[in-house]
Amino acid sequence: MMQRPSSMSDELETEAEDGLCFVSRCRAEEEDGLCSVSRCRSEENLRKLKYIDNFHQFDLDFKRHCEEGKLPNYVVVEQRYFETKILAGNDDHPSHDISEGQRFVKHVYEALRSSPQWNEILFVVLYDEHGGFYDHVPTPDTGVPSPDGIVGPPPYNFQFDQLGIRVPAILISPWIERGTVLHEPSGPYPTSQFEHSSIPATVKKIFNLPEFLTKRDAWAGTFDVVLNRNSPRIDCPVTLPEPVKMRESGPREDKNLNDFQQVLVLLAAMTTTTTATT
Repeated sequence: MMQRPSSMSDELETEAEDGLCFVSRCRAEEEDGLCSVSRCRSEENLRKLKYIDNFHQFDLDFKRHCEEGKLPNYVVVEQRYFETKILAGNDDHPSHDISEGQRFVKHVYEALRSSPQWNEILFVVLYDEHGGFYDHVPTPDTGVPSPDGIVGPPPYNFQFDQLGIRVPAILISPWIERGTVLHEPSGPYPTSQFEHSSIPATVKKIFNLPEFLTKRDAWAGTFDVVLNRNSPRIDCPVTLPEPVKMRESGPREDKNLNDFQQVLVLLAAMTTTTTATT
């Protein structure tokens, strides 16, 4: 009997050839971009040495891999969560200039658009937060399964059986009709919604992987329904407009780390320790 995969990386390694993670450098002198690497290597399985060749520098390798048509079946692209005077943060987190985040999306799109693999690509831009804006749509709380039955600590004892506020998701492909908007999925369950678990659910469906990771991605709607054309479009723009700079001052490398950055540093330290003792 096969052991149940602990993550999408394990499933892809077995069933869908290889995948890559491109990370942005967080400091000019840090050749490995460790702070960003830790963000996508934080799961236990990704700390294993067997995955080390799956990580590449975005600035050094991504555009070249696109031009040469060498992108694998599944690619994760990570932003730069820290900044220095010569390298601005581009992760859309405060207090970074959000135009840098939009420029990052522009560069990724343009690299993919110029690739000979363009007609095989679905580019997903998905945010993990809503940005603090008011949302008039109530958060779904009916028929949402807990991923793994874990209950939060007292006094709230949160059951993880409801979704949060909506977040932006942009899906880009020559196989998508112009102006397509997805509202709610048609399944696999009557209460299913599009949410972050839709990514592993979609990957499982596209690559015909044998198992879901949790009850949540088994419930989530899949994004493949957005591919609604019989032939690829030929009018997709080759370049995107240059974002307007939103912050007059430059990067503030002397600013204290925020809570999110502190977690990344902690994860980087854990990853280094784990790798050294593996």
